[in-house]
Amino acid sequence: MKKLRNVLTSLLNILAGASLIAMVALTCWQVFTRYILQNPSPWSEELVAYLFAWASLLGASIITGERGHMNIPIVTDHFTPGIQKLLAIFGELIAFAFSLIILVYGGIKITSLAMGQMTSALGVAVGVFYVVMPLCGILNMIYTVLNIVDISKNGVITAQEEKEA
Repeated sequence: MKKLRNVLTSLLNILAGASLIAMVALTCWQVFTRYILQNPSPWSEELVAYLFAWASLLGASIITGERGHMNIPIVTDHFTPGIQKLLAIFGELIAFAFSLIILVYGGIKITSLAMGQMTSALGVAVGVFYVVMPLCGILNMIYTVLNIVDISKNGVITAQEEKEA
């Protein structure tokens, strides 16, 4: 399980990092063509916007794997370790349901709907850029299952606390 988590996280870090590097390069290109060549590149601005969405969703999946999403520990700290474990598992189940319904189901619907639309500057089907939604939904579901297994075995420990231990 830990090996799967490490492989997924490494792959996502590479994809999110590559997306960030591409965004920086494309933004520099956009500035160069606009101010130096006096002929703005229309496709680079559009591609940066789509890459930003991809990087954001991939980053959210990384955070899901690390159990790093926002929480309010002051509420759960008042409970016994057993109740804290149940609340943590319940939170993971909510994240699983959200990923399944919104990201996977909704993502598949919007992706298939958008396959008939073309982007204005790139000339690519918009659905190609929306495919990240169901992809990240599936990744989030895998991570939440891994998180539930870890919580069941080890109690409520975040990935950051595990790294520090």
